[in-house]
Amino acid sequence: MAARRKGRAAIFISSHRQYSDLIELDAGDLRRDPLEVRKAVLADVIARAAPGIRLNEHLEEDGPIVFRHACKLGLKGIVSKCKHSSYRSGRSPDWIKSKNPACAAVVREAEEDLGALARVDTPFMKSMRHASLA
Repeated sequence: MAARRKGRAAIFISSHRQYSDLIELDAGDLRRDPLEVRKAVLADVIARAAPGIRLNEHLEEDGPIVFRHACKLGLKGIVSKCKHSSYRSGRSPDWIKSKNPACAAVVREAEEDLGALARVDTPFMKSMRHASLA
């Protein structure tokens, strides 16, 4: 816990990091191991780690129900992973993100993505900008 001084009072700021997967340990590649094995290794590492490092627990529940509860809590979303799958970078049917459309961070990301897309200078985007001005 870090303390910052503001006037005479000290404000204590608690910070922590949460981890949900481990793909390498002591130069050993864990990507081929199933998620459930990688999480068990991660749990062992975190049990011996300094305070402030936490294991992001997983739930083996119905995805749509968990997602609805995450949205009600105002969370950004959930990540669903197949527990028997190995790690693959990039998109995969074994690793799916579901984002809460009502979360401010998700809305901001979508607006930033649309802004970047609007700056792309392709014939299609030029025609879209021209059509929106008409």
